[in-house]
Amino acid sequence: MSKPTTAYKVLTNEQMMALEHDGTFAGAPVDLQDGYIHLSTAAQLTETVDKHFAGQENLHVAAVDLEALGDKIRWEESRGGQLFPHIYGPLTLDTVVAYSALERLDDGTVRLPVTG
Repeated sequence: MSKPTTAYKVLTNEQMMALEHDGTFAGAPVDLQDGYIHLSTAAQLTETVDKHFAGQENLHVAAVDLEALGDKIRWEESRGGQLFPHIYGPLTLDTVVAYSALERLDDGTVRLPVTG
Protein backbone atom coordinates (compact mmCIF):
# COMPACT_ATOMS: atom_id res chain seq x y z
CA MET A 1 0.00 0.00 0.00
CA SER A 2 1.41 3.37 -0.96
CA LYS A 3 1.84 6.08 1.61
CA PRO A 4 -0.28 9.24 1.36
CA THR A 5 1.28 12.36 -0.14
CA THR A 6 -0.55 14.73 2.21
CA ALA A 7 -0.49 14.75 6.00
CA TYR A 8 -1.89 17.11 8.60
CA LYS A 9 -0.54 19.25 11.42
CA VAL A 10 -2.79 20.60 14.17
CA LEU A 11 -1.71 24.09 15.23
CA THR A 12 -2.89 26.51 17.88
CA ASN A 13 -4.02 29.92 16.70
CA GLU A 14 -0.70 31.43 17.83
CA GLN A 15 1.30 28.73 16.00
CA MET A 16 -0.72 29.23 12.80
CA MET A 17 -0.21 33.00 12.96
CA ALA A 18 3.54 32.48 13.45
CA LEU A 19 3.69 30.12 10.46
CA GLU A 20 1.81 32.64 8.30
CA HIS A 21 3.98 35.54 9.48
CA ASP A 22 7.40 33.86 9.54
CA GLY A 23 6.86 31.30 6.76
CA THR A 24 8.30 28.61 9.01
CA PHE A 25 7.36 26.72 12.17
CA ALA A 26 9.99 24.96 14.28
CA GLY A 27 7.41 22.91 16.16
CA ALA A 28 5.13 22.80 19.17
CA PRO A 29 6.69 22.08 22.59
CA VAL A 30 6.15 18.31 22.13
CA ASP A 31 7.77 18.47 18.67
CA LEU A 32 10.80 20.31 20.02
CA GLN A 33 11.06 17.81 22.87
CA ASP A 34 10.87 14.81 20.52
CA GLY A 35 13.17 16.26 17.86
CA TYR A 36 10.69 16.19 14.99
CA ILE A 37 7.32 17.66 14.00
CA HIS A 38 4.42 15.26 14.48
CA LEU A 39 1.98 14.89 11.58
CA SER A 40 -1.04 12.65 11.09
CA THR A 41 -2.57 11.10 8.00
CA ALA A 42 -6.20 11.85 7.18
CA ALA A 43 -7.17 8.53 8.78
CA GLN A 44 -5.22 9.36 11.98
CA LEU A 45 -6.21 13.02 12.36
CA THR A 46 -9.44 12.74 14.37
CA GLU A 47 -7.84 10.37 16.90
CA THR A 48 -4.85 12.72 17.22
CA VAL A 49 -7.13 15.69 17.91
CA ASP A 50 -9.22 13.69 20.41
CA LYS A 51 -6.14 12.41 22.23
CA HIS A 52 -3.81 15.43 22.23
CA PHE A 53 -6.04 18.49 21.78
CA ALA A 54 -9.20 17.64 23.75
CA GLY A 55 -10.94 20.72 25.12
CA GLN A 56 -8.70 23.17 23.25
CA GLU A 57 -10.23 25.88 21.11
CA ASN A 58 -9.00 28.05 18.23
CA LEU A 59 -7.13 25.19 16.56
CA HIS A 60 -6.17 24.99 12.90
CA VAL A 61 -5.41 22.09 10.58
CA ALA A 62 -2.67 22.49 7.98
CA ALA A 63 -2.45 20.11 5.02
CA VAL A 64 1.23 19.43 4.31
CA ASP A 65 2.66 18.25 0.98
CA LEU A 66 4.91 15.36 2.02
CA GLU A 67 6.51 15.06 -1.41
CA ALA A 68 7.69 18.69 -1.21
CA LEU A 69 9.47 17.86 2.06
CA GLY A 70 11.34 14.96 0.46
CA ASP A 71 13.82 13.24 2.76
CA LYS A 72 12.82 15.41 5.73
CA ILE A 73 9.84 13.04 6.15
CA ARG A 74 10.25 9.77 7.99
CA TRP A 75 7.44 7.28 8.60
CA GLU A 76 7.85 5.97 12.12
CA GLU A 77 5.88 3.64 14.33
CA SER A 78 3.88 5.28 17.08
CA ARG A 79 0.42 4.97 18.63
CA GLY A 80 -0.85 1.39 18.35
CA GLY A 81 1.94 0.39 15.98
CA GLN A 82 0.69 2.77 13.27
CA LEU A 83 3.18 4.55 11.01
CA PHE A 84 3.06 8.32 11.37
CA PRO A 85 4.81 10.90 9.19
CA HIS A 86 7.36 13.02 11.07
CA ILE A 87 9.19 16.08 9.75
CA TYR A 88 12.86 16.29 10.68
CA GLY A 89 13.32 20.01 10.23
CA PRO A 90 10.97 22.98 10.20
CA LEU A 91 7.52 23.07 8.67
CA THR A 92 7.64 25.74 5.96
CA LEU A 93 4.61 27.60 4.68
CA ASP A 94 5.51 26.77 1.07
CA THR A 95 4.83 23.07 1.80
CA VAL A 96 1.38 23.80 3.29
CA VAL A 97 -1.16 23.28 0.50
CA ALA A 98 -4.23 24.34 2.53
CA TYR A 99 -5.27 25.19 6.05
CA SER A 100 -8.42 26.04 7.91
CA ALA A 101 -9.89 26.35 11.35
CA LEU A 102 -10.45 22.95 12.93
CA GLU A 103 -14.07 21.94 12.45
CA ARG A 104 -15.87 18.65 12.87
CA LEU A 105 -18.30 16.98 10.52
CA ASP A 106 -21.68 15.68 11.71
CA ASP A 107 -20.13 12.26 12.46
CA GLY A 108 -17.51 13.84 14.75
CA THR A 109 -14.54 13.45 12.43
CA VAL A 110 -12.27 16.39 11.77
CA ARG A 111 -12.99 18.16 8.48
CA LEU A 112 -9.91 18.26 6.25
CA PRO A 113 -8.84 21.57 4.73
CA VAL A 114 -9.85 21.82 1.08
CA THR A 115 -6.78 21.48 -1.15
CA GLY A 116 -6.28 22.58 -4.74
